[in-house]
Amino acid sequence: MPAQHVLSGAGLTLGYEGRTISEYLNVNIPPGSFTAIIGPNACGKSTLLRALSRLLKPVAGQVFLHGQDIAGYPTREVARRLALLPQSSTAPDGITVADLVARGRFPHQGLLRPWSDADRQAVDAAMAATGVTDLAGRTVGELSGGQRQRVWLALVLAQDTPVLLLDEPTTFLDISHQLDVLRLCRNLHRSGDYTLVTVLHELSLAFRFADHIIAMKDGRVLAQGPPEQIATPKLMKEIYGIDAVIIPDPATGGPLVVPLEPEDAVR
Repeated sequence: MPAQHVLSGAGLTLGYEGRTISEYLNVNIPPGSFTAIIGPNACGKSTLLRALSRLLKPVAGQVFLHGQDIAGYPTREVARRLALLPQSSTAPDGITVADLVARGRFPHQGLLRPWSDADRQAVDAAMAATGVTDLAGRTVGELSGGQRQRVWLALVLAQDTPVLLLDEPTTFLDISHQLDVLRLCRNLHRSGDYTLVTVLHELSLAFRFADHIIAMKDGRVLAQGPPEQIATPKLMKEIYGIDAVIIPDPATGGPLVVPLEPEDAVR
């Protein structure tokens, strides 16, 4: 793996129970980047993210983390270097928000390292960053979908890893909280201490917040690069089958995809 990539997949073939989802994938995550994986439903985005996190073992190929085959790391060491927020998670019955977020500190625990002030500070900071401090004493089961999503994000932040993998982190969130979560991710990215990889469906948000894009379709990676290289009419047609024009985002100046109606596309 080239040294400049903090996370990389080489020659990956991925699948479940004998069914192949993707073949011969080569992806590179630059260090300190905010990478968004985009593409149609069921194109292999979440499967790729699971493989990069070591949650899914490749049928063929290798995933490299900090220059080493991720399969060779002890499990606890992987959890200290990389955290994953999956699409859906289930909390134990009756667990409070504070107790669930505290579970993010487990990779840092051990027989000779009990709960510490550093652990408490990490949990408090994670809950404050995601806006769930006021929910600390409530049980997770009584929360709304959006509240639960922010609690799970807080757990991942409390894990305090330099690499964060987030599978559709804006699921269940209204537009206000979608923006809050992605601004938080952008701030983590800009701090220089984190590398983020996220699966996103909303193109306007992906191109606004991410600085590196992986575009997929039918289990293949069609393009990788900065938003300006990916947000083109040709690639939007190839990836999504839509005709579109690309205009500057009035808020950021970055690319904004405007789909055309069929009658407009032929004029």
